[in-house]
Amino acid sequence: MELRDIGCTGLRVSALGFGAMHINDERVGEDEAGRLLNAVLDLGINLIDTARSYGLSEERIGRHLAHRRGDFVLSTKVGYGVDGVPDWTYDCIVGGVERALRLMRTDWLDIVHLHSCPLQTLQADEVIRALDDCRRAGKLRVAAYSGDNAELAAALDDSRFGAVQTSISVCDQINLSENLPRAAERGMGVIAKRPLAGAVWRHAQRPDDFAEGQYWDRWQAMGLDAQIAPEARTEIALRFVAHLPGVASSIVGTSKLANLQQNLALLAKGPLPAAQQAALRQVFADKQAAWAGLI
Repeated sequence: MELRDIGCTGLRVSALGFGAMHINDERVGEDEAGRLLNAVLDLGINLIDTARSYGLSEERIGRHLAHRRGDFVLSTKVGYGVDGVPDWTYDCIVGGVERALRLMRTDWLDIVHLHSCPLQTLQADEVIRALDDCRRAGKLRVAAYSGDNAELAAALDDSRFGAVQTSISVCDQINLSENLPRAAERGMGVIAKRPLAGAVWRHAQRPDDFAEGQYWDRWQAMGLDAQIAPEARTEIALRFVAHLPGVASSIVGTSKLANLQQNLALLAKGPLPAAQQAALRQVFADKQAAWAGLI
């Protein structure tokens, strides 16, 4: 597995990361979740990404991976859902970090993101200060921001953040021209979320989910059904994102080990040919005027 630097943080992560959203409820049994999490590490994937809002995910990571804590980089997200305190406050950030430490049975978190924090809240500074205080106290290694658009731009301008997580896919390229280069200039690591855009090409009709519905619309508007053969769509989408300059890791979420194994095999094929990569960039650029990044 290829390992890459997350900016100047000192952390190195696998080019493919595991998004742990899909182990978030009882539809995935406890034993099944444990086998999947350990298999992820056995495959060489060392970035595990979760969040406060992912149900049982944090708890299950702690239960099944605490004994292997030195084998992986642990990323989570905070800002809301702490009992007894308002969302997006100093106490909520600190409480969210401490809750994550407790649930995941660890003495430290590697990366903690403010999870789609509103722009006005970011600019008020309280939540960034809280996250940075947790970092200076040794509770986490890298303070980070997860989100898009104006909020992402604000985070890139704040030196207290060492990394960002943002949407990047063939259907969501708004960050490629400006924000990826800005992150590189500032020594910030970039983690790509939703690199497969929800695999919207698998749907015969527009999905009801807000983001997937938007991605489905974009896929159709870009004419990608006609340009990419059905059997090549997952491969092209993943290789398009995973080998972009400045992207440290691409997070793929699944509850099925076979999907991860397939994605690893596709990633190992390396970057897309330059002409194909450029063509996908151009077809998005031709349509992007009204398309913002999707949180």
